[in-house]
Amino acid sequence: MCNFNDLNDETKTFLSLFMKKAAASVGGENNLLSLIEAIRAKHSPLISSKSQIASNKTILKWNKVIFKDKLLVLDNIIVMHRQAQNKEFNILDEKSLKKKKKIINFVKTLKPIEFVVTPQNPNDGNGFSFGVFDTLDLDNEIVKFNPIFLAFFFCSVEFTKKALKYDMV
Repeated sequence: MCNFNDLNDETKTFLSLFMKKAAASVGGENNLLSLIEAIRAKHSPLISSKSQIASNKTILKWNKVIFKDKLLVLDNIIVMHRQAQNKEFNILDEKSLKKKKKIINFVKTLKPIEFVVTPQNPNDGNGFSFGVFDTLDLDNEIVKFNPIFLAFFFCSVEFTKKALKYDMV
């Protein structure tokens, strides 16, 4: 999940392009990386009551408070994701109906959340936004995390550095 070298070429290219555009839209790579470091410095940043995290040059805000019970479900899914070593991890691949129902409720709660990153200096760029999920098809029971969400909240700064340096062949 957070090993850039293990990702498929399509995901590497997507992450690289997104991170390069994101860095340009907030005033450069250093501003983007300092935001990710600010996220890492917070304990459970997603349940911040202010629904925002700020670094020296950028601010990350989201439009809905995430409560601890949903964070626990998210943590369990992330652990499953890491253990699965599956590049195309579907979070609804769960045998237990009780756990699957919790995950579906989790998805419905987090589906409308949008993360918006803006530079504190308007001259640095317009910023960017991203959501929690990349694929969301509850009818066919397919839900996949947005790799950008995972990169910002669960992967290391080194992961983002590799994405920024990746050369598409």
